[in-house]
Amino acid sequence: MPERYYWEAVRDALAEEMRRDPAVFVMGEDVAIYGGAYGATRGLYEEFGEERVRDTPISENTIAGAATGAAMMGMRPVAEIMYADFLTLAMDQLVNTAAKNRYMFGGRTKVPMVLRTEGGTGRGIAAQHSQSPEAWFNNVPGLYLVMPATPYDAKGLLKTCIRDENPILFIEHKMLYGTKGEVPDGEYTIPLGVADIKRPGEDVTIIAYSKVVLDSLEAARQLAAEGIDAEVIDLRTIKPLDMGAILKSVRKTGRVVCVSEGCRTNGVPSELIARIQEEAFDWLDAPVARVCGEDVPIPMSPPLEAAAVPSVERIVAAAMNLVE
Repeated sequence: MPERYYWEAVRDALAEEMRRDPAVFVMGEDVAIYGGAYGATRGLYEEFGEERVRDTPISENTIAGAATGAAMMGMRPVAEIMYADFLTLAMDQLVNTAAKNRYMFGGRTKVPMVLRTEGGTGRGIAAQHSQSPEAWFNNVPGLYLVMPATPYDAKGLLKTCIRDENPILFIEHKMLYGTKGEVPDGEYTIPLGVADIKRPGEDVTIIAYSKVVLDSLEAARQLAAEGIDAEVIDLRTIKPLDMGAILKSVRKTGRVVCVSEGCRTNGVPSELIARIQEEAFDWLDAPVARVCGEDVPIPMSPPLEAAAVPSVERIVAAAMNLVE
């Protein structure tokens, strides 16, 4: 199976869906001639032209609003917000209009739009360009939330999102664009709400999503050297959430570590822990642990930035603490 970079997988998904459906178009800051901040729309302008690959002004609220309106009128926009931090500027259109529209019109309207963006740390670009804001949007009814960790998942999930009838926030991690993985040449999609067991195990369950999936897999390899067999679950979609896969693993291992680059307080792991306690308390052999980002603005200094987010060492330590 051929290998593709993460950014190529995103670009291929966009190109294939644009060829398949003339209603699909791309819009955002520098997505056309420049090809996107991380290259994920490279070559689309040359193939599909300015009518379907549109540069926009630096106005995130306008981008989200235009995408919402176009979706309601029968198009399938894929809008790009350059940094997830700037979703704050698009919050009103995304939260109050796109996410609530189908409910407020009794299901008679659809909003088939995807808002792509990238988040996370690793490039030393400081507090306003390195956040992991997924928990903010996990609290919004009507909005789906997808965060793929591998090129295979990025392509398959993005194609599914473009075909879905609901507004979807698709968050890529800036440190994943340069990663490579196997991606089939042919057509495939991945259903929403289905987690992936990236590594089976028997002793402890590590639940992760986005870039920390790769850290969790490395942690699992180090744990194996210590005789601890860790299972790594990649959620892939935060909403809808695959609680079935989580509970099945918890009942098998009895020990859980939840990993997220987002802030510790009220982050995605907070909800995961609550659900596990509610639905699988009797199977737990130890309190559920979490390894999260610190409750601080992300520093520009590389050593301080690394200290503010989960590391392989912290994941290993949390798992060993549960098992020993």
